[in-house]
Amino acid sequence: MPEFLYELLSGNEIFTGPTIMEYWDGLVTTVQLVFASLMLGLILAVPLAIMRTSRNPLINGPIWLFTYVFRGTPLLIQLYIIYYGIAQIEGIQQTFWWDIFREAFYPALLAFTLNTAAYTTEIIRGAIIATPHGEIEAAKAYGMSWALRMRRIILPSAARRAVQAYSNEVIFMLHSSAIASVVTLVDLTGAARNIYSRFYAPFDAFIFVALIYMVLTFILVFAFRKLENYLLRHQRPVGG
Repeated sequence: MPEFLYELLSGNEIFTGPTIMEYWDGLVTTVQLVFASLMLGLILAVPLAIMRTSRNPLINGPIWLFTYVFRGTPLLIQLYIIYYGIAQIEGIQQTFWWDIFREAFYPALLAFTLNTAAYTTEIIRGAIIATPHGEIEAAKAYGMSWALRMRRIILPSAARRAVQAYSNEVIFMLHSSAIASVVTLVDLTGAARNIYSRFYAPFDAFIFVALIYMVLTFILVFAFRKLENYLLRHQRPVGG
């Protein structure tokens, strides 16, 4: 941390240089966890959403069950089951998987990824089935195959309709990431909890971290508004 900031905070008992760095480390952990889970969840959700629109129950049935379970149970319970349950798998502690999942970050990442994948699957599915029938018929008349229609017509059209609902899911995951601290992961909330326990100052510790979450939320809202304007730019009047 720069020396001038240390001097500025030298008279403060709580927000000193080391505690600010503790918040910073928590912020980095939170951003890494949320970003990675959202990216992995989106990668999973796109093919799952396509299969979810299938009329074959053998294809869409398992996807429906997956989304039903992960949308129908609390994320905290899912995190507990994955974090504590993996250690109960017989023989896992003798495999390389234990070197990965013994760290709290990766069970939290798995729980968040599966949870956001379930919600995102339904968001994209809804956007896909809302594709205007005329667009699909025009693509068929043009001779496009199913895969080509999906890639060039349906998915791009669905993305424009899904972006607003998906922005809510991203913000929801940011806020939900606060529960990662219950499995010993020192994210933003975990850093605030440590500082609170050290100085017995709950308002200072948690209000400060709440302000950080608010700033992150406003950044996401601004970014998605720009993205939505870009994706819907074709709907603006000419010269508007």
